[in-house]
Amino acid sequence: MKAGKKAVAQKLVYAAFEQLKTKGKEPLQTLELAITNVSPRMEVRPRRVGGASYQVPSEVRGDRKQSLAVRWILAAANNRSSKEYHGFEHKLAAELLDASQNLGEAIKKRDMVYRMAEANKAFAHFRW
Repeated sequence: MKAGKKAVAQKLVYAAFEQLKTKGKEPLQTLELAITNVSPRMEVRPRRVGGASYQVPSEVRGDRKQSLAVRWILAAANNRSSKEYHGFEHKLAAELLDASQNLGEAIKKRDMVYRMAEANKAFAHFRW
């Protein structure tokens, strides 16, 4: 939802669900699977210790997992080519399909965040 336009957001999501139905997929199951696949387990958070900032890996809580997953799916759908997909509902449907199959930009974002957390595992002792 941008700028509080709830009705517009609802229409776009339902139109994306209709696109998924035409492709023979169950929309709600595809959405749940996509959110589950995109949800990050670990993330890095900056922690200031002794004048230096360290990227400290930490686990992601349930609510934040879902909000990050939805945010990443929407951002990935928005970044898709308008030439190939005419309208946001087509972009969203394609991104949900890709995310449910562990493909797409949102999955790449999740993997990038996880790789960053793995790379900074040495600073895990700064977590408190």
